[in-house]
Amino acid sequence: MSKLIIVAAPSGAGKTTIVNHLLKTFDSLSFSVSAATRRKRDYEVDGVNYYFISPEQFKEKIREGAFVEWEEVYDNQYYGTLRSEIERLWKAGKNIIFDIDVKGALNIKKQFPEESLTIFVKPPSEEILINRLKNRKTETEKSLRKRIARVKEELKYEDKFDKVVLNDKLQDAFADAESIVADFLHEQPKKKTDE
Repeated sequence: MSKLIIVAAPSGAGKTTIVNHLLKTFDSLSFSVSAATRRKRDYEVDGVNYYFISPEQFKEKIREGAFVEWEEVYDNQYYGTLRSEIERLWKAGKNIIFDIDVKGALNIKKQFPEESLTIFVKPPSEEILINRLKNRKTETEKSLRKRIARVKEELKYEDKFDKVVLNDKLQDAFADAESIVADFLHEQPKKKTDE
């Protein structure tokens, strides 16, 4: 059976950047596209970044048992991993990498304990993380406050993960993540090209 690498972190910690680096570094990895009910950002592509669906469609899929994990992250804003997405990638013979929230990561690990490795991406400090979120300028004042409250809660989950990658200097975080994933997959990273 294929392996699952579940990367999670509070918003703004750099997990997506690290996941994208790992996808370029390991041939056997494929990205698990999550379902989300939030509005699509201008640079995002449906079916590539997320499967964007309405809250009503999401709730219907919950009732159908279509999710391996899901969560209402903010009021009426849902994220989840479709069982069909994991099955699609396993049929293709791929190891799967996830970029999800901390609770979702632990839920997948619970269902696939032998096949899963959880990695928590840790920011250098709570203060730096909050500044990163503010500097994104993608949030309203109200949504930023919600996100910051959630970040403070999610930082408490670090010790529940198999491995922790400190994202202070990005190249060091890349190297740490590569080493962890190489050990877990028993696969060597591709030779370096300029990123």
